Amino acid sequence: MDAERYRGPVRLVLYTGKGGVGKTTTAAATARAAADRGVRTLVVSSDLAHSLGDVVGAELGPTPVSLDSGLDAMEIDARAEIARHYGTVREYLVELFRYQGIDDVVADELALFPGAEEVAALLAVEDAAAKADYELVVVDCAPTGSTLRLLTLPEMLTGALRIVPALARMLSTVVSPLVQAAVRAPIPRSPVFRQLEELVEERAVTLRARLSSCDTSVRIVATPERMVIDEARRAFMELSLFDLRCDAVILNRMLPEAAALEDFFQGSWERQCERRRELEELFAPVRVLDAPLQRDEVIGLSALSAHGAEVFADCEPHGLLSDAPRIRFTRARGGHRVHLPLPGASPDQLEVAVVEDELIVRAGSRRRAIPLPPRIYKLPLTSARLRDGTLVVSFEPPAESA
Repeated sequence: MDAERYRGPVRLVLYTGKGGVGKTTTAAATARAAADRGVRTLVVSSDLAHSLGDVVGAELGPTPVSLDSGLDAMEIDARAEIARHYGTVREYLVELFRYQGIDDVVADELALFPGAEEVAALLAVEDAAAKADYELVVVDCAPTGSTLRLLTLPEMLTGALRIVPALARMLSTVVSPLVQAAVRAPIPRSPVFRQLEELVEERAVTLRARLSSCDTSVRIVATPERMVIDEARRAFMELSLFDLRCDAVILNRMLPEAAALEDFFQGSWERQCERRRELEELFAPVRVLDAPLQRDEVIGLSALSAHGAEVFADCEPHGLLSDAPRIRFTRARGGHRVHLPLPGASPDQLEVAVVEDELIVRAGSRRRAIPLPPRIYKLPLTSARLRDGTLVVSFEPPAESA
């Protein structure tokens, strides 16, 4: 398709998985396979430990580099993105820490609040995805834990921090003239609050919309090993908690059928088959694709092209490979129910409560606040049950008013 004529939505596919499972190779092979099929593609590394350049065989930086016809690549410079998106806020924090007697180098690091680099990386990805000359953006994310933090930060920013800019601006306006004459500590000026407000109230909202869009999905890369599968299952449950679409699991380094004929590999072959069946059951209806173990490292465009062709032999690398159920609201017996898919969750992991107009769901260490419409949050919460991988929360009117 002619990139200059393309004006449709940009497809965004994010790859994650436990460290060492081959997600960088899989992301690069996906991008190469899509480009081979005529899709204008950008592959991006948001992992701070960049290895995408090594896989594609090119020197990459923070601006797209053309690898071949229809295929570009880039590695995000998180520190540069931090300076671009909230450098004013960071400069103020550094100045404040220095005033408190903290060493310059330490102050510079402290000014990076938790999640700053992940937010900056996600902002860069969103900017790349918004460019009209790409049909597909494939993102090689950091290992699972960091990716989940990256993907859930927009919701945290639009939730817990939404009151900060307005409150801080009000306090600065009232207190600053009085304090300025009495203390030497640096007082934040309006540009600091403007940038913070833009980050929290504008960019975070845009990011959240992008991640929950039907054009965005996450794919989990795994290998047929017990610890890797367990982490993939937890990641799938947590993605579902935040209503992030997972459309495929790529099972990497799969032995060929011929391995079953060799005594040394027979046990590994049998375990591999058993764990693949387990994955299909755990992730149903999400599709599981096999990525075969190759004879040599998959490095360079030619090898990536061959590998991608095998992985996506019967499907489109840029397509939505499956559409698992997402959060929905239904009516029942004069009340309402919230259905939240939580595949792999255990009842003893879950805590459910209503705080003001939000349904608070805690699954293990993850917590999500789900906004409820007035017709629901005004009703009493009567039950919360886990049924076949879906949390069903019921809200019903009191018996006397039913």
